[in-house]
Amino acid sequence: MSPTLALTLDLIRCPSVTPVDANCQELMIQRLEKIGFVIERLRFGDVDNFWARRGTVSPVLAFAGHTDVVPTGSLSAWHSEPFAPEIRDGVLYGRGAADMKGSLAAMVVACENFVAQHPNHQGSIAFLITSDEEGVAKDGTVKVVEHLEARQEKMTWCLVGEPSSSQTIGDVIKNGRRGSLNGILKVIGKQGHVAYPQLADNPIHKVAPALAELTNQVWDNGNSFFPATSFQISNIHSGTGANNVIPADIDVVFNFRFSTEVTAEQLKERTEAILNKHGLSYDLAWSLSGQPFLTAKGELVAASVAAIKEVTGLDTKLSTSGGTSDGRFIAPTGAQVLELGPINATIHKINECVNAADLDTLTEIYEGILVRLLGKQQ
Repeated sequence: MSPTLALTLDLIRCPSVTPVDANCQELMIQRLEKIGFVIERLRFGDVDNFWARRGTVSPVLAFAGHTDVVPTGSLSAWHSEPFAPEIRDGVLYGRGAADMKGSLAAMVVACENFVAQHPNHQGSIAFLITSDEEGVAKDGTVKVVEHLEARQEKMTWCLVGEPSSSQTIGDVIKNGRRGSLNGILKVIGKQGHVAYPQLADNPIHKVAPALAELTNQVWDNGNSFFPATSFQISNIHSGTGANNVIPADIDVVFNFRFSTEVTAEQLKERTEAILNKHGLSYDLAWSLSGQPFLTAKGELVAASVAAIKEVTGLDTKLSTSGGTSDGRFIAPTGAQVLELGPINATIHKINECVNAADLDTLTEIYEGILVRLLGKQQ
């Protein structure tokens, strides 16, 4: 069994349902300390994080990732225990196999191999690891980044181990993500009897035309890197449950996934202008999950594309699709950020799995990126 696969199995055995780390980070720290990394354990709230660094000078290549996983769902639906990893027909099953304990193991082993061959490499290698990515993400990467920024410690490049691949390992790398803006809207009416609508004010009827306009709005046309901004309603709730009562209010939850062609403030202004145009009485609470970010070109993209080509023979595709990731907290520091990891077909699902051989391929790719960026001897 390869070192990467063995470490992946050890990590999966830790039941690290977010935000619990369950000793994953200590397993990684033990390996990193042996090859000269200086470890800084950072606990914020109930969340374990660490920053590890080998070297004291720039440039800095940081590996970023998370040890926490999503809940398992129904245990009876799994073909094997989610935290008792099994390899069947060359496929590794277990919660976190793809998202993202396989990536974490590949990062560690890639660094072990690289340091053995390049003990006096240029620059620095770093790890930014959290157990708060799958949950609320308030005391994880965002807090570590604030900690680093406060002392002006910068990452030049950051490689996030999110499962970016689609059909074959390395076929897709994420060079950016759309922004995510959430809204919770309460439209206020007046409760009454359905037989006497003139004595009530139906908030459902009032908000419907506004929602229709919001859903049909063209917010932008996207660009060569991002699709057009989308508006999606995820929840609507109103009424008492009775068929003869006009409700007093209606709650609507919605989300924007937005490109770099528009700002969060512009989306807020345009949304509120539409609501005001329809004469609604409302309360609206906004929350920004993350700004869009893009690493269009540069050394990290070039090194990653070249490493994937050398190891797999593939011409990788750059993509900004998918949800948010912790890259949204790192990119604003000025670092070039990419996401590169296993195939994402089974992430968050029952019977999450990854091709076992892919993890060794991923290790080679990570090592190839290290060689291209930091391989020159000091």
